[in-house]
Amino acid sequence: MAIHQSKKLKNLTHALKDKASIIKANFSINRRSSSIKVAVVRATTHGARNPPSDARVAAVLALGNDFRSSTAFACIEALMNRLHTTSSAAVAMKSLFTLHIIVIRGPFNLRDQVSFFPSYGGRNFLNLSAFRDVSDSEMNDLSSWVRWYAGVVEHNVIVDRKLDRILYFRSRNCEIDEGGRKWKVDLAEELVVLVGFVERICEVPESLHLQKKDLVYEVVRLVLENYRLVQREIWVRVKEIGERVERLSVDELSELVGILIRLENCRWKVSVLFVNRGKNEEFWELVKITKGKVAEKKRLKEEKRMVMVVDSVESTRLWNPFVEPGQLVWVPGGDGPMGPALLPLTVSTERFVHM
Repeated sequence: MAIHQSKKLKNLTHALKDKASIIKANFSINRRSSSIKVAVVRATTHGARNPPSDARVAAVLALGNDFRSSTAFACIEALMNRLHTTSSAAVAMKSLFTLHIIVIRGPFNLRDQVSFFPSYGGRNFLNLSAFRDVSDSEMNDLSSWVRWYAGVVEHNVIVDRKLDRILYFRSRNCEIDEGGRKWKVDLAEELVVLVGFVERICEVPESLHLQKKDLVYEVVRLVLENYRLVQREIWVRVKEIGERVERLSVDELSELVGILIRLENCRWKVSVLFVNRGKNEEFWELVKITKGKVAEKKRLKEEKRMVMVVDSVESTRLWNPFVEPGQLVWVPGGDGPMGPALLPLTVSTERFVHM
């Protein structure tokens, strides 16, 4: 009975807080600013069980129909103020949820404001790594999801900027000119960012039972939608690696093997989080086969390099009769991006050889 009364009192308190925020917003002299703040508050109420309704999220997205940059700026500013001034895990979660929808499928002008808003665009730009709601044990558990979700949204913005907004166009089923993009990008740089996003997802809190709450469930569902877009981009680049493998240097091959190993290490955690909804066995098989192909090409190139080094040393013996046993000599070698170079070799480090 006491617990029931406590919940009723908490719900009443939350309702009063939301009502007060709406009244405060309505007092604004600027009617446009007032309507923006009211739309944001209604989408980010204190109730912890349910996500914002489609209608309330749509009301925020509709602000993007006003093509004045000042409206888009005011919308994102109101959302960020709501996020950074609240101590409620529920309000923070709903603010992130709304922001995430804007980032992956919102109007272009709202998305632009997220990317170019002052101090935006880098790791931890949402600045919620220390967020904690200690009002009760439930909110304390939800706080860990807020911290995780903020990291996911942050990394999504980084990915979209690095890939020149390809994720955004994919989400809207737009055609991408793969031929024009192909061979003009650094695959390793793009893969590092994409795999980093998957690794960030894998840092999900241990309290997976909270997915029973509709709010958390909808957050995970939206992250899954985002993950599938990222997975598609990884697929495109892993296939490109298979096509480029003959042209890659040993250093490039080594870096790519490491990136693909990091990706494979995420497989189990992703499967647990999404309960096999993001399983895609064909994707993981491609990653496995490509990693093996890259590793094998790296091994063959390293063996070829060693053979060339040995041949070069033997040639040095023939044309330089003054080389003494134990003396260090320089031999041609190198397989990096800059082409052949003179590399010193030793027996102990495989970079110098003793004569």
